[in-house]
Amino acid sequence: MSSYARVVASVGIWLAALGYPGSSKAQQSPVTAIDIALEPDAVMVAHAQAVNARLRAVFPKGFSLDATHHPHLTMLQRFVRTADLEKIYAAASKAFESYNVTSFKLKAYKYYYLTDPSLGGLGLSGIVVETTPELIKLQQDLITAVAPYTVRTGTAAAFVTTPAAPEINDPTIKYIEAYVPEHSGEHLELHVTTGLAPVDYLNKIIAEPFEDFTFSPLGASVFHLGNYGTAQARLKELKVK
Repeated sequence: MSSYARVVASVGIWLAALGYPGSSKAQQSPVTAIDIALEPDAVMVAHAQAVNARLRAVFPKGFSLDATHHPHLTMLQRFVRTADLEKIYAAASKAFESYNVTSFKLKAYKYYYLTDPSLGGLGLSGIVVETTPELIKLQQDLITAVAPYTVRTGTAAAFVTTPAAPEINDPTIKYIEAYVPEHSGEHLELHVTTGLAPVDYLNKIIAEPFEDFTFSPLGASVFHLGNYGTAQARLKELKVK
């Protein structure tokens, strides 16, 4: 898989920072592109914001982690029928009921970054989170729960767009089409995106010792996706225990 394909789910946060929408368009299209994500606690948020501050010090044009760019862990991305969104919220919440999500002890263990020629010498950095058998099982339960409402593909109308990023590119659509199986099961890769900076600087960060830390999810939400797969607008906060 190309570096572009791997970065496609995260780089849109930078673009979305240039123009965040006032509301979701999920009710205006028969198909909606969604992201079901875990939302981390203050421990992870503090680590992510600390890295983000460092990156913005060397690259001020990068995005900030704020109320519209909250750190999250993507569990599943899918095209679904808009008319079934309420059923999806209920099905996903039910899938979470079998897990004590807020008791998960997740381990963050290294920094990483992805780059692509389209980023022009910049890299998108993140904190990598250890994938556990329980998380893989949870993802499979979510895939099964959402399957009756999933459609094979969608058009640009399935996404959130902004004045700064009015288009939805073809790689974004294809990424979500192929999310299962290319990013599920043994291919699940969890990370919290932290920011954008020149590759030379990111290499220095990666060379630094990383002190492992643990954190827990505070909850989970369904987001409406934007270009490059960013979780751009919260559609529903899910019930978890």
